[in-house]
Amino acid sequence: MGATIEPILDLKVYRVLNIIGVDEAGRGPLVGNVVAAAVIFPANYYIEGLTDSKKLTEKKREDFYSKITQQCFWSVAEASSVEIDEVNILQATMLAMTRAINNLQLQLISQNQDETFKVLVDGNRCPDVDNCRAIVKGDLIEPVISAASVIAKVTRDRQMKELDVRFPEYGFKNHKGYGTKEHLAALSKYGPIVGQHRYTFAPIKIF
Repeated sequence: MGATIEPILDLKVYRVLNIIGVDEAGRGPLVGNVVAAAVIFPANYYIEGLTDSKKLTEKKREDFYSKITQQCFWSVAEASSVEIDEVNILQATMLAMTRAINNLQLQLISQNQDETFKVLVDGNRCPDVDNCRAIVKGDLIEPVISAASVIAKVTRDRQMKELDVRFPEYGFKNHKGYGTKEHLAALSKYGPIVGQHRYTFAPIKIF
């Protein structure tokens, strides 16, 4: 059995500060937006079994998505494939995260919530926001980041399913935009979709 990973922040801290958990989905795929989510738990909030979205089944992710969006404060933002090509995937990810954080903060301030926020981001880099801490494997360690990972992943997967309806020949509902054999074969046959595929990514550059 692996060692138990303890949260960096005790649950008591969540009662005192507005802790914003942030994560993204869609850095690796060849098509579509990179999506970021920001989540704040209400006081003493807990969901049994919540973890990194990649370790959950699609059904579990959808179940958690429903609970989180109904019971927590949250926001989703994105950077488009065009923006990704303009500024690179890292900067586009930071941009999407910043948008999600700012949107959530504005929601809370408009409801007369505390204007003091602490931001916890999955990974090793923070976006350009105040009072931020990057946590490697944060989606496994901090429940509020796990919640953000679920929101971001479900949102982006739904976008891929919608894109599949428009362009069924690419099989987006199956591979979610990643560079699988099915996707690469479709690219060879039909070419990239303008405004959707990321032309700065290696498999697309040849077109």
